[in-house]
Formats: sequence, structure tokens, C-alpha cells
Amino acid sequence: RGSLSLTTCTAQGISNMLGTQHGGRVLEPSEPALRRLAHHLLAHYQKGTRPVRDWRTTTNVALDLMVYAILSVDEKNQVLTTYIWYRQHWTDEFLKWDPAHFDNLTEISLPVESIWVPDILINEFVDVGKSPHIPYVYVSHHGEVQNLKPIQVMTACSLDIYNFPFDVQNCSLTFTSWLHHIRDINLSLWRQPELVKFDRSVFMNQGEWELLYVLSRFREFSVKSSDSYAEMKFYVVIRRRPLFYTVSLLLPSIFLMVMDIVGFYLPPHSGERVSFKITLLLGYSVFLIIVSDTLPATAVGTPLIGIYFVVCMALLVISLTETILIVRLVHKQDLQPHVPEWVKHLLLEKATILLCIRDRKKFSQSRTPSLDTSRQVENHDSTGKGCTERTCGNRSSLEGSAALQEVLRETTAIRQLLEKREEFRDVAREWLQVGYVLDILLFRVYLAAVLAYSITLGTLWSVWRDA
Repeated sequence: RGSLSLTTCTAQGISNMLGTQHGGRVLEPSEPALRRLAHHLLAHYQKGTRPVRDWRTTTNVALDLMVYAILSVDEKNQVLTTYIWYRQHWTDEFLKWDPAHFDNLTEISLPVESIWVPDILINEFVDVGKSPHIPYVYVSHHGEVQNLKPIQVMTACSLDIYNFPFDVQNCSLTFTSWLHHIRDINLSLWRQPELVKFDRSVFMNQGEWELLYVLSRFREFSVKSSDSYAEMKFYVVIRRRPLFYTVSLLLPSIFLMVMDIVGFYLPPHSGERVSFKITLLLGYSVFLIIVSDTLPATAVGTPLIGIYFVVCMALLVISLTETILIVRLVHKQDLQPHVPEWVKHLLLEKATILLCIRDRKKFSQSRTPSLDTSRQVENHDSTGKGCTERTCGNRSSLEGSAALQEVLRETTAIRQLLEKREEFRDVAREWLQVGYVLDILLFRVYLAAVLAYSITLGTLWSVWRDA
């Protein structure tokens, strides 16, 4: 019996000298603390169950989000692609240890496939992004697990392009547990909301979009009176930089509209104004075809800049129509009636006063020379007739002269021709004056409409940009 006891003690001593046995595996005293700690934590770990000793204990998962880049905004498909840095933090009650037993080691990285990880997803996911795989998580000696990973997120977002290119988009990223209700997994914010809101420390600020802020909100919801679920919603608010679209879209359109206004200073009685405005209209049509691919297209609505282009096209058409009307009035053909009296009263008298035209007396007294000429012709006629009657007795011998009668007929024909030509000139002069006054009136109305339209659009876009 004494010999057996001595043999047992000797075997135990040899075993202690070779190493210590832990969990069926012999650990050498010289093995690194990281390996011993990893084996200590994962030897009997079961990742299939929620890591709490009391099932009534709720696992609180703290979330954090930082936007790294805005990769693309697809207005047609209503999809936002972002690159974010996402962090999770929770407590695992089965991953605790005493640092004094492991060379004062307080933190270790473990494979993410070997431990329990909450099933938190983004509700707005529409496609799996090209995100790098991070195989490890950090675990502290208090059981606190930190899961940090970058994610390329392709999410559905209701994009409002009405204010394009001065639009501000608000897209949400909703994190929630797909299976566990709030009694099992609750969500909270890792940092203070103010720190998350204005954190642009890692954001790439050289693209088309500018990050304004990130809002966060916690909400508890239920589906059809079932158990409640927790969700953490992050609102990513971004703003488009409009400089490129201003230079490539707005300025060329503004230049063409300015040239259309300048075209009104061409003389209306020349045919150059019509050809000039037709050229502008064709140029604007080509411009719209070129920029049609640049404008965002959705089935929901049309951006305001598209309406702006359509209105500018309509204004060019109205300007061309007004020019054709004025040219038609100025180039009145022969055998046309005189200008109606009400038109003279409205345009040559009232409109000249309203438009502050300095030579309105010239317009109101346009027919004075012709009237004087006709009176002189009539006086000459009457004088001639009187002279013929007084001298008819003295010149009775000449009445039968065929040559004198032919001369009188020719003189009468010439006089009638001159009177008719003078009448045609009076009619043309009247329509020319009406055309000039009407051209000035329509030009000022057109200019007022363009200015009012430009001021309205500029005010709206300025308000939206500063909002």
C-alpha cells in the first residue's frame, strides 16, 4: 500500500513537471498567454445560444455608424450606395476571465465564426455590396465584444429630385434584429447623438455629394400585435454640389435667352430678326438633346430644371411668333385698308404715353403730309376746272382738238396714279408705325415675363440651397 502511494505521487509530480492539463489538453508552461486564453474561452463555448446565464437577461447591443463615402445615387432606380464604418458592442457573459491568470492580458481578438453574433441587419438592403471580410472581433476581460467592420451598403431610398441640382436627400439606414424581440436583444447608441450627427472625420469630401449630418433615432415597434422589436434608425442627410450642373446646364441656357432678348433690337422691317430667332430656337433644341442624358429621370416626377428648360423653349417660341407678327404688320402689302381708328387710338396715342415713347407726336400726326398733298391736288383740280369754264368761250376752237384731249387724259391719269401711290405710302407708313409701337410693347411684356420667371427660380433655388 505504501509502495502504491509513492508511485502515484511520483506520477503526479512528473505530470506537474511536464505541464498542466486543462480541458483534456496538456498546456505547456511556456505556451503564450494568448493561446492559453483563447483555448480557455472557446474550449466549452457554444455559439448557437444567446450568451447569457439567465435567459431573462436582455442582451444590449450598442451601435455606431460613420459615413466614409457616398459612392453613387441612382435616381432612376431609387438606390443609394454608401460606404460606412459600422461598429457593434455587446456583453458576452461566457467570455470573461481574470487577467491575473493570463499575464495581465485584458483584451484578445477571436474569430467571429467562433462566437455568438447578433443577427442585426439593415432593412433597406436591396443588394449585397462588395464589403471586405473582417474575420476577428475584440473581446475584453469583462466580456465586452466589439465588432468593427466596413460595409458597402446598397439601400433603397426615396429620392426627391424636384430641386435638382440644388437637392438635399435624406436616406435612412434601419438596423434591427431580424428574429429576436426586444426582450432578447435591445439596441442603443454607442456614442452621444450629437457626436454621431456632426462626425465627418472619415468622410471623403471630394465627390459630387456633401455630407451634412447623420441623425439617429431609436424606436420600438411591433408587427400585427406580436412581440415588440427594437430598431435603430440613422438618417444620412446629403447635399449635391451644383457647380458642375450650373456651368454645364444653366449658364448655356441663360446665354441663349439673353441672346434672344438682344435679338429684339434688330430692326423689325428687316428679315434678319426672324432668321436669327429661328437659329436660336434650333440651337436650344440641340442643347436640350445633349443635356437630356444628364438630367435625372424618375417615374415619380420631373425636376424643376426640366420645367425650366421647357418654359425657356416656350419663351423662344413666343418670341419667334411675336417677331413673325411684327414683320407681317411692317411689311403690309398694297391694296390694304387703313389702320382702324381704335388701333390708332390704343397704340399710337395711349400706348406711346404708357411706354414713354418720346416721338409720339410724330405717330399721332402721321397722315398730315398726305392730307395736305390731297388738298393741294384738289385745289389744283378745282382751279383747273374753273379756268376751263371761264375760258371755254375763248378756247372753243380748241375743244375739237384731239391732241389737247389726249394731253388732258394723260395728265389726269398721272394725277390719279400719284394720288394712289401716296395713299399706299400712307397706309404702309401707318402699319409701320403700328408695328414699331406694338413691337416695343410686346418686347417689354416679354422682358418683364422673363425677369419675373428668372427672379422666381433664383429665389427658390437660393432658399433650397441655404435650407
